[in-house]
Amino acid sequence: MARPGSDARAAGGVVRTEVLPDPGAVATRAAERIARVARKAVTERGRCALAFSGGTTPWAALRALAGEDVPWDRVHLFQVDERVAPPGDPERNFSHLKEALIDRIAIPSANVHPMPVDEEDLDEGGRRYEANLRHIAGTPPVLDLVQLGLGEDGHTASLFPGDPVLQVVESDVAVAGLHKGRGRMTLTFPAIDRARCILWLVTGSGKRAALERLRAGDRSIPAGRVRSDRAVLLADAAAAGGR
Repeated sequence: MARPGSDARAAGGVVRTEVLPDPGAVATRAAERIARVARKAVTERGRCALAFSGGTTPWAALRALAGEDVPWDRVHLFQVDERVAPPGDPERNFSHLKEALIDRIAIPSANVHPMPVDEEDLDEGGRRYEANLRHIAGTPPVLDLVQLGLGEDGHTASLFPGDPVLQVVESDVAVAGLHKGRGRMTLTFPAIDRARCILWLVTGSGKRAALERLRAGDRSIPAGRVRSDRAVLLADAAAAGGR
């Protein structure tokens, strides 16, 4: 297996998958797994760095995570991606991250790292966010866990089909193009692939076709380009075709 700091986007294989009855069961299992990763990271390295995406099931998982046994004073929270919108906007992933998790746990404010998407110079904001990642998670930064979702079009994070940001390999944070009227800031493939654990949460029948392509390692969709050997996929029966 490649070392955590290496470029391993070519690492293939079948994503380890667990099919659960419904989104609630996926959220509960995800919370248990994230808490376990956090405790292990703190025990082994003295700190843990987690990065979360948005979405209904992830937000339910975060609410469940708030009730888990986690040494929050040693945990740092990052974002996988964020929409360009004012602070507190309901379209901001951070708004939901705050409501679902941050407001429910005892975590130092210095350990919470929202993407700076309300700044005028987004490229400079992205560079500073990358510097913050390095400060907390090393050079190059190695996150302990990155939680990803899957779009019906095969996107993950804010890595959308056809966006030039898909080709960014020299930076860990980049500014994506407009999608549904909003600009985005996102972690890039290198930052995601370097993580010690990648946790996919996929629910709903609308994701079934994209999930099949992801599990087949279809690199024609952005999600299919994420390394699989460190990934765990939690899906509900509807997304997995009833299996």
